[in-house]
Amino acid sequence: MVLNSQEYLQYQGVNVMLAHDFYPEGHQGGVGIIQNGQRVATNGDLRLEPTPGQWSPIPKVGKRVVDKAKSEVSVRMEYPNPEINRKGFNPIIYPDLNFAYNIRVLPVGKGFKIIIDLDKPLPDDWISRVGFNIELFPGILYGKSYYMDKQFGIFTPQANGQMFKSAYGENEVTPLATGKKLTIAPEADGQRMIIENLKDGNLQLLDGRAKHNNGWYVVRSLIAKGATKNAIEWMVTPHAIEGWLSSPVVQVSQVGYHPAQQKVAVIELDRNDTRRLPVSLMRVAENGGLETAIKTAPTEWGDFLRYHYLRLDFTKVTKPGMYVVKYGTYQTAPFQINKDVFKNDVWQPTLEYFMPAQMCHMRINDKYRVWHGLCHMDDARMAPIDSNHFDGYLQGHSTLTKFKPGDNVPFLNRGAWHDAGDFDLRVESQAETVHGLTLAYEQFDIKYDNTTIDQQNHLVEIQQPDGKPDLLQQIEHGLLSITGGYQAMGRFYRGVIEPSIRQYVLLGDAANITDNRPYITKANNVDPITNLPAPADDRWVFTEDNPARSLQTAAALAAASRVMKGYNDTLAVQCLQIAKKVWQDNKSFNPMRRVALATELLINTRDKEYADFLVSNAPGIAAGIEGNGWLVSRTMGLVNDANYKATITAAVKKLYLKIQQQGNKTPYGVPYEPSIWGAGWGIQNFGYKQYFLYTNFPDIFTDDYMLHAINFVLGCHPGSNTASFASGVGAKSMTTAYGFNRADLSYIPGGITSGTALIRPDFPELLNWPYLWQQGEYVLGGGTSDYLFLIMAADHVLNKTK
Repeated sequence: MVLNSQEYLQYQGVNVMLAHDFYPEGHQGGVGIIQNGQRVATNGDLRLEPTPGQWSPIPKVGKRVVDKAKSEVSVRMEYPNPEINRKGFNPIIYPDLNFAYNIRVLPVGKGFKIIIDLDKPLPDDWISRVGFNIELFPGILYGKSYYMDKQFGIFTPQANGQMFKSAYGENEVTPLATGKKLTIAPEADGQRMIIENLKDGNLQLLDGRAKHNNGWYVVRSLIAKGATKNAIEWMVTPHAIEGWLSSPVVQVSQVGYHPAQQKVAVIELDRNDTRRLPVSLMRVAENGGLETAIKTAPTEWGDFLRYHYLRLDFTKVTKPGMYVVKYGTYQTAPFQINKDVFKNDVWQPTLEYFMPAQMCHMRINDKYRVWHGLCHMDDARMAPIDSNHFDGYLQGHSTLTKFKPGDNVPFLNRGAWHDAGDFDLRVESQAETVHGLTLAYEQFDIKYDNTTIDQQNHLVEIQQPDGKPDLLQQIEHGLLSITGGYQAMGRFYRGVIEPSIRQYVLLGDAANITDNRPYITKANNVDPITNLPAPADDRWVFTEDNPARSLQTAAALAAASRVMKGYNDTLAVQCLQIAKKVWQDNKSFNPMRRVALATELLINTRDKEYADFLVSNAPGIAAGIEGNGWLVSRTMGLVNDANYKATITAAVKKLYLKIQQQGNKTPYGVPYEPSIWGAGWGIQNFGYKQYFLYTNFPDIFTDDYMLHAINFVLGCHPGSNTASFASGVGAKSMTTAYGFNRADLSYIPGGITSGTALIRPDFPELLNWPYLWQQGEYVLGGGTSDYLFLIMAADHVLNKTK
């Protein structure tokens, strides 16, 4: 094993990273191991618990040092991390314990050592509590075996075994096995790994799922009393298959292509794979079999991340039908070439399944199935002041309203969508969803109706038309929440969320989070069924003084007021009134934050005040054209000022050149910089903006980048998992995802995940696993509405519909 140029240890197909990432709550960080193309272990670090969870204490990461002479990588760590200790977003409660240490990894033969050096011994009351943990990915271990010295067993798909109460009052996991030497999956050459504890004491093999549904298997050994230098010393030997190369992967849209669009298949190879095989595009014959449409040598593209890429451009193929691409023994799933490829079964699942399933304050029926029962009808109580909620909500010294902490706030038990895989209501995701759906309805006039939404009876029936456009009904649903909060409090809410972690982490039906009965402070709250005291389980509503977010929300209301006219005129009037008031209340705020609201109010009213604002701020808008360009592109026919138009047009030309340069840096033709979180939502948003830039500046922009963004999200993205990020869309998709039904290893049709993430520095990963929110979570806001809009836009542009 050697240290490579990316500063991680490598032997054949085994890679050992240290502190390239630090996202321990997302199972990414510390010492990590990639073995023969699969990430098998992560989060190797000192922890204060045997099987930590999301809000457990984590260390502060210090300096990372690479000693090339010794091929050794080390990182400085310390407890606590003062930046998140009871403060900040997702605050963590640390115990009164302060210590610092270094983690070192160094190659030894075909394996490596992990060594922990403490600055000083641990306090006596923390002996037998602090240990080195490394987590093993469960998804590939089910049915595999292990040996620990003379003990042996099977990794089971559910957590088994006896829990016990520790000396510190915590429920803990009984080890599956203890000993000096652990062999993982001895029968599987691609996964076999040996871990040996070279110091006193034993290794423990623990099942972290026994305490946390999203836990992983944990291998752990404890810090001994008085230990400092080499307090932990493990020898780890992951089996490397001699001559291993990652298999070729062909990446295409899992849905397919319009005959008129550019069509490119991307072939991903191991950088050490020197073979160059012919690539074939084959049409699936109506009577069976495959007919060769193209057979040729693929075009070299170059290196990206850890792979080498080839491409096949088959734009010239326009014959309708089902196709596959074949390279060597790899064959893609079938995809379409068809002028109606984006017309059916691509955006519809999002509108008729996912969005209804996320609707709060409703019961969601789907024939025999109930996605969730009537929920959160006791919304909401005013949040306590001076409180920092565990999911990032902060209430300051005042409620900023007439309500006192604990008071019941009216009009919040209606409308809204659950934000993501969790159930809170974030005003920005409500507003983004409303805005995106509104623009989709305006641009494409889609009156699709396949859902019954009964606001009076809080009832939804999926795949049961009611004579009303689903888009308008969903827009109305979001507006009922946003305007209801404003009506009650005279301002927008920041968010509405469960008061306790136990409620927040619920997996399953949202109807089980609260009792749906408002809790009245200082009243005799009694459950009428049990005749016992009723719980104060109602969600809290948080407020904030945040002009930027208020302006963003008001822009959504201003736009929505246009499509509500003639559908819900009361809401239309309320939305426009609120938007105008927010404009007046924030005239002294950063003008760039006011561009979106000025744009929407100008489109609504044609009032010279908003046009003058845009004209006077043209230089600033041009400087921020990457964010504002799509917005102001919609004002070019409404602002009668030649200098304004010239300034914006010049900036847009520069933006297009920048996008071309960024797109050329990847084989996927879109600006793409991988990160810990999957990039799908950002690329969707890029494509969404491209539609407006292309349609309003057709002499500058093309539709190529918009369509490349769609291809990326639908399967043409890096890594061996080529699934469409949209669940249930395309031949292969994310059918195990981080929705509210994730504990069932299931999905919600039409939910959009962020998709392929990066294990730094160079490994793209999309696991078939329901508990990684940075890869598989669904979200409302742009994550949903951008996708829906983008697919509608592709059909509109490619078929020139009006």
